Amino acid sequence: MTTLVPDYVASTVEAPDRKTRIRSLVGWAVVVALVVGGAFLAIRVATTAPSWHDALDPEGVGDTGSMALAEILRRQGVEVEVHRSRIDAAAAVDDDTTLVMANPVTLTDDGVEELISSAERVVFLSAGTHLLSLLDMGDSAAGAGSAVSARCDVPEFAQVGTIRPDRMFAPADGVQGCFRDSEGDGATVLIDDSDGVRRTVVDGARLFSNARLAEDGNAALGLALLGQTSKVVWYVPSYEDTDIEAESPETLGTLTPDWLTPAILLLLLTGLAAGLWRGRRFGPLVAESLPVTVRASETMHGRARLTARAGDAAHAAEALRDGSRRRLAKRLGLAVTATADEIADAAADRLRIPRGSLQNLLAGDLPRDDTSLILYARQLAELEASVDNSRALPDTPGGHS
Repeated sequence: MTTLVPDYVASTVEAPDRKTRIRSLVGWAVVVALVVGGAFLAIRVATTAPSWHDALDPEGVGDTGSMALAEILRRQGVEVEVHRSRIDAAAAVDDDTTLVMANPVTLTDDGVEELISSAERVVFLSAGTHLLSLLDMGDSAAGAGSAVSARCDVPEFAQVGTIRPDRMFAPADGVQGCFRDSEGDGATVLIDDSDGVRRTVVDGARLFSNARLAEDGNAALGLALLGQTSKVVWYVPSYEDTDIEAESPETLGTLTPDWLTPAILLLLLTGLAAGLWRGRRFGPLVAESLPVTVRASETMHGRARLTARAGDAAHAAEALRDGSRRRLAKRLGLAVTATADEIADAAADRLRIPRGSLQNLLAGDLPRDDTSLILYARQLAELEASVDNSRALPDTPGGHS
C-alpha cells in the first residue's frame, strides 16, 4: 500500500536542512571576508612609510623631540644637517662642525670612536655609564632637580642663567664640570678639551625637548653647546644603523631537511581542518563569581609603593623588562611562554640586525641605581618603538628598507 505525503509535510521536513546549509554558507562567507580584510590591512601596513621620530630627534615634533632646538639653531645662521647613517655623518664633518648625537647605544666602542675621530667638537646629548667610561670623562653622581648656574669659566655659558637638570655627573681628573649643585660634587655638563678636541656630555633628554626648551635657560644652553660653529651634523642612532655583529646559533630549522617544515605545516593544517569538521561544539561559558574582587589598579599601586619604599631599582627594572618582553612577544607574534632569548632574536630579525644584539638588554644584568634605571627604561621604550615602527617597513629583496 502506497502512502502519499502531502506537499506541506515534505516542505516542513526539508526546511531545517535548508536553514542549516544557509547558516554554513554564511559562516564560511564571514571567514573568507575576515581573511581578505586581514590581508588587505597587512598590505596597507606593510606599504606605509614609518616615522622615526624618537626622543632627541631633530625632526621630531612631539614633546620628546628636538625640532625646536634645531630650528632655533637655523634661525641663528647655523646649518643643521640630520643624518641617520653613521657613515654619512662622519663624511659630513669638516673643520667648522659640531657633531651632535644622543647616547649611541646601538654602536660598538670601535664604532663610536671611529665616528667621533674626525670631529674636533662633539656633543653627546645623553650618556650612560658605559659611554662615560669609554670617553674617560667621569661617572654618574647623585643630585638633580634644583636650579643650578654655570659656576665655571666657559665663556659661552656666561649668559645661560639657571637650568634644572635631571641628571648629574662626577667629572674625572682633567675634565671640567659646569652647572654644579650647591655642594659642588655633581655637574650637569662635562667638558674635555684634551688633544685639541672638545668633547661635551650633558643629559639633555628633558632640557632640550620640545616640551621643556622654553623653560629656564634650556634654550640658551642648547645654543651655547651647539651654536659655536657654522655647521651642526646631528646623528640620530638607531637599531637600523648598528655595527654590532653577532653569530647566529644553530637552530632546529638549519639542522633539519628542507621538506620537514612544509610537511609539519601540512599535518597541522590537516589536523585543524579535521577538528573543525568533526569537532564538538561547546555551549556558552558559565560565569562564576569569585569570593573577593580586587581591582587591578589597587594591586598595581600597592606594588609600586612597596618598590618605591624599598628603593629596589633592580626589582623595578625587572618589572619593566618583564612588561617589555610581554609586549614585544605579543607584537612579534610569539607565545606568552617565549623565553627572553627567543624574544630578543625575533626582535633582532624584525629590526634586521644581527641576532644576539638584544640579549643583554632583554636578559642581561639589571641596573642597581635610579640613574641607570631611568636610562634602562628609555632603552626599553626605544626598542619597543623601533619594533612598532618596523612593522610598517616594506620588505626590499636583497637589503634593508
